Amino acid sequence: MPKISDAHRGARRQQVIDAAIACFGRQGFHRTSMQDIIEESRMSAGAIYRYFPGKDAIVEAIAEDRHAQESAMLAAAMAHEDLATGLHQLARVYFEWLRDPAERRRRRVTVQVWAEALRNDRVAATLARGMDQRAPATRAFRAARRRGQLPASLDPDALSRFMLAVIQGFILQQAWDPSADVDRFLAVVDRVIDGLFAAPRQISRKDAKKRKGSSRR
Repeated sequence: MPKISDAHRGARRQQVIDAAIACFGRQGFHRTSMQDIIEESRMSAGAIYRYFPGKDAIVEAIAEDRHAQESAMLAAAMAHEDLATGLHQLARVYFEWLRDPAERRRRRVTVQVWAEALRNDRVAATLARGMDQRAPATRAFRAARRRGQLPASLDPDALSRFMLAVIQGFILQQAWDPSADVDRFLAVVDRVIDGLFAAPRQISRKDAKKRKGSSRR
């Protein structure tokens, strides 16, 4: 029997995931059966079950693939020499992603996965691993605060939660309202980032003026 390449296995696995996403988006998570996914994928039942034992495993794969992509984006932003610039770049890349109609359809399934996590411990555990993405952001915000680039009173952990909530909130709104304007939302996100990093600079300039005035006296 010829050996199956990793690329072939990856393509077949993705074929199953794409079929599941199409079914979940069309009829919902609970109304979709494994038989529906088999028919949508045009693969045999035996072939599909070699990759996934059931729907929960497919949902886990969908979430984990998304987490891997998001983690790569976040790591690039947090590693930027100027954190504010990195955050602006992250926002642009992420919201450009949400402009793609195919990605918007996948995100509607993501919202269903969030709901499923409220009743399914296995799915909840998968999503909890995705929440670990906040850790590098929290560390980066803490370091920026030490450097005086963020207000000393700002909680880095709460800020990383806020950043995640901004993204999740727009995904949810876009699922409810496909006409949600990405450009207008992104403009507000940019203003928020600028405001966060502007406050310490303004305080520093005021302190410098005070010191200058004191030296003249």
